[in-house]
Amino acid sequence: MTIELRPWGEDDLAVLQRANTPEMTAHLGGPETDEQVRERHARYLRLNDSGEACMMRIDVDGKPAGSIGYWQVDHEGEPAFETGWEVEPAWQGRGVAREALRQLTRRVAADGRRALLVAYPGVDNPGSNALCRGAGFEHRGSGTLPWRGGELTFNAWALDVSPLDLAGRVAEVDERFDGPSLDESRWWPFYTPHWSSRDAAAARWSIGPGGLELRIDEDTAPWAPELDGDLRVSHLQTGQFSGPLGSGVGQHRFRTGLIVSEEQPEHRGWLVHRGVIEVRLAAIRHPDVMVAFWPIGFEDLPDDCGELCIAEIFGGELDDHGGWVGVGVKPQNDPRLREDFEKVRIDGDLTAMHDYAVEWTPERVRFFVDGMWVKTVVQSIDYPVQLMLEVYEFPRADGTRDTAALPHVLRVERVRSFSLG
Repeated sequence: MTIELRPWGEDDLAVLQRANTPEMTAHLGGPETDEQVRERHARYLRLNDSGEACMMRIDVDGKPAGSIGYWQVDHEGEPAFETGWEVEPAWQGRGVAREALRQLTRRVAADGRRALLVAYPGVDNPGSNALCRGAGFEHRGSGTLPWRGGELTFNAWALDVSPLDLAGRVAEVDERFDGPSLDESRWWPFYTPHWSSRDAAAARWSIGPGGLELRIDEDTAPWAPELDGDLRVSHLQTGQFSGPLGSGVGQHRFRTGLIVSEEQPEHRGWLVHRGVIEVRLAAIRHPDVMVAFWPIGFEDLPDDCGELCIAEIFGGELDDHGGWVGVGVKPQNDPRLREDFEKVRIDGDLTAMHDYAVEWTPERVRFFVDGMWVKTVVQSIDYPVQLMLEVYEFPRADGTRDTAALPHVLRVERVRSFSLG
């Protein structure tokens, strides 16, 4: 199912007419007159022409399925855009409104004229309120206003889509990989070796004028074949915590029943608790490869294991015009968190250097690509995280490898962290 937003056009009156039913307007005070619907259509065209609004038709597989848009308002004294939407009954419950709103929020962020997006669904409209919550809007209270000859009691939802602002801020750590060797007071060059061994999980890395390179070579062996099959990885992390030999205590419990097979020293290198974390890296365009940067809880307490996925990029999801970047929060084994993760489409050559960042506060986490907002998660992690940086080569079903494409090399120019401003 392909969902696209199209600029509102002269021929889109029928979309409004199909939406003007008792069912579709049940939370809006009922249908409008035919004259009011025609006036609404003319207003959409006029506001689009003036730039005061951006009204769009929602298409599903090329067929009109509803409408969505944003227009200029004042929200509690602050300039904002307001949004609203409608999806025809045949397409409801299939994720159309969710995807349309997701695309619209990115358009508002790219518009750049106003950093706040608001929505005011009726309190008795559970679907629209849930949609706002799921899209990262924050509840700002409720109110009542006159509406179509009666009153509408509404919830106020707001989403901050402002770009990442690091102007005047000095990084607490600004890792450029410009020393003679890897700074092992910060970095632990092994991939969760307690579940395997340091020898099997050791990173292959080099440092040069362009920064860090993490590499998978033809002779790179699977890191833990009895646990993870033929997955190969080259990885750095900035902490290490695990229990004694034979225990089940250790970071990144990616499956049940894991047992520490080699004891490891505790390593508290570069741990971060809130603020901004940013990496500048280049993805790899190959169907067997993924690169990722995903801080996780240090996990000295078993529930403190949530993940801030700043970038997860599969090489098979890149093309000539851009690609998909996974961002969001993953609970892993933290019962206090809910998964809120998605893949966002980013235009441009992702095999060139790009900046991927998170802004982490006690209330929320906001994700950015090249400084532009892409997602908000209205929950937070309240414990230190360690940085996890790697390139994976996934096994093929037939057991072969594309040796002609080797080595797979992840290039990283820098990693930075900033305290809360």
